[in-house]
Amino acid sequence: MPARSSTERVRLQNSMLVVRALRRGGRLSHTEIADLTGLSSATISAITADLEHGRVIEKQESQATTGRGRPRMLFAQRRDSCYLVVIIISSEAIQYSLVDYGGKLIDQFSQPREAGGVGSFLTVIRAALERLAQRSKITPSEVRAISISSKGLVSTDEPLLLWSPVLGGEQVDFAAGLQPEWTAKVLLSNETLLVADALAEQHERKEGTRFRSLVTLSLGHSIGLGIASRGGTGNIDITAPNFGHMLHMPSGALCRCGARGCIEAYAGFYAILRNAFEVPKDTIPAKFVPLPEVDKLAASARHGHRMANFAFREAGLALGYGLSRVLSLNGLMPIAVTGPGARHYDLIRGGLEEGLSQAQIVRMQGLPAISVVADEPLLVFEGHLDRALAVMDEEIIMAGFDRTAG
Repeated sequence: MPARSSTERVRLQNSMLVVRALRRGGRLSHTEIADLTGLSSATISAITADLEHGRVIEKQESQATTGRGRPRMLFAQRRDSCYLVVIIISSEAIQYSLVDYGGKLIDQFSQPREAGGVGSFLTVIRAALERLAQRSKITPSEVRAISISSKGLVSTDEPLLLWSPVLGGEQVDFAAGLQPEWTAKVLLSNETLLVADALAEQHERKEGTRFRSLVTLSLGHSIGLGIASRGGTGNIDITAPNFGHMLHMPSGALCRCGARGCIEAYAGFYAILRNAFEVPKDTIPAKFVPLPEVDKLAASARHGHRMANFAFREAGLALGYGLSRVLSLNGLMPIAVTGPGARHYDLIRGGLEEGLSQAQIVRMQGLPAISVVADEPLLVFEGHLDRALAVMDEEIIMAGFDRTAG
């Protein structure tokens, strides 16, 4: 691609400012876009005209609140410009969602996850994508991006699932696996990274530049961690270190990943049940534990059952020790506890705070703020939209400039 002139770079940057303002603010008037972007009226007029011509945005009339005078002209994304598919993979099911370019949910359904290897796994996903398109009467070419999430370890460079609780060490190349029918850009994210993204977006909307950082801790069948922090450029950087498989105890309990002594091997649902029922630590972990079974154990712990209480406390200690290392490396940050296991936070709290207090930064500055945040699935979905629609915006604007240049 030829190098862009300084004028083209400025136009591209300004166009992205306008699109991002609309993405964040919803329907906006010419004046509101100017206030949010700092661009001149003439620049906004030129950019919005180009974006309208490229079918990226459209004008919409809004009647004045008084019912008098001329309607206000507002700009918004053109919803039928293109579409996004969101695929959320969990231990027991896969959820499929179709979203228009305006960020509105059009269709959604879930299917139980079937046993089998990578080949059958991808076959099921391709069939579900075809069903999603047929139900909404769109073609695969109208889908601009497919955003996928899973627990586990994902590549930072390509949509490659390296390890997951669902398929273990069987790697999945989603981009190659969905072709040739689906040529949309494929995005793959760790699930807890999306939770951190969604919570950071919520905090930034409320606090603006005063928001600095947070940690999200997801409790359940797997243990996930996301970190959101404001970088030197002022942007929010999101990472998801492989926290659940950090070492907690050398030569310790057997983990689902095949190693011994991981944090998950003490804090995941299967680990809590294993400890409570005094099952040998080298017993092969269950791939999936129904949540009602863990809830029954939690009820026993709240009624004073000694081994049930011990199991939840051990989980808290493993999490707290791990978090103490995270804060030692990254500084003191508020912690948001999410996931299906967050309902048992009262039982792990003592152990978690004890483990956290081992960090010097905590001993000097006190415990970080810890909150329990409900509805993790909604946060995952919001994280998908935030990241995927931003990528789609940039690709659409870049493609428009390339066509103009060509």
